[in-house]
Amino acid sequence: MVTNSTIETLLNRRSIRKFVAEPFDDDTVATLETVAQHAASSQYLNDWSAVRVKDPALKRRMSEIGRQPYIAEAPLLYVFVADEHRNAIIAESKGVPTDSDTYGLAGSYRFSQAQNDAVLALHAMETAAYSLGLGCVILGSLLNDVPGLIEALHLPQYTYPVLGLAIGKPDQAPALKPRMPRELQFFDDVYPSDDDATESIKERIGAFDVSVHEYYDLRNTDRPVDAFSDQIASIAAQRMDATHQVIPNATSQGFRLDR
Repeated sequence: MVTNSTIETLLNRRSIRKFVAEPFDDDTVATLETVAQHAASSQYLNDWSAVRVKDPALKRRMSEIGRQPYIAEAPLLYVFVADEHRNAIIAESKGVPTDSDTYGLAGSYRFSQAQNDAVLALHAMETAAYSLGLGCVILGSLLNDVPGLIEALHLPQYTYPVLGLAIGKPDQAPALKPRMPRELQFFDDVYPSDDDATESIKERIGAFDVSVHEYYDLRNTDRPVDAFSDQIASIAAQRMDATHQVIPNATSQGFRLDR
């Protein structure tokens, strides 16, 4: 592999869940937010926003929703949002009705692209934070209760929460998680799905299971964790909770995912 400081930063990223209790200076915050704004945006619609959670009581509410106490301790906490609300205001100001069946910013395509934009912005901020020697953890756990999160953050129509991001000075140094063999995630020209490819996946995952199990055993000596394939099977067997269902939650926010 070739390398430089950016590549080294990305290769050494790890989730940090314990932070030094130090506030952020305004210049660092401005830097991280400006970097996020420079991420790619589909059709230049800028259809994402981020809510910085500063109020301690609201941080505690985020930790309750995420079921992770360390969320409340994060010196810097954001919730990234797919945002067509701002664009709806702009459209209406130009005489475009937003309540018609032909309204183009509430359908499934724009919903998915707005989510993509939010993730790209979050990743840019995360990478910038790591390059400054900070630590981060991405908080998919905030989607444990989407209606509760929408209510807590007062998210208006045509918005939808995507992910959270906690940032701070690391107060831990966890080991790097093992990664899958590249051959399981990178393919040439077509997705391999014949019988030979299926058998190859099973064989390679078996070896990956061993490395993942060793990683978790070293990290949690008092609480062994299942191998990777067992974790997949366990999650696959779980019935999805109603609060995780995208269509009803997105519909309540004004999106029309059947279009």
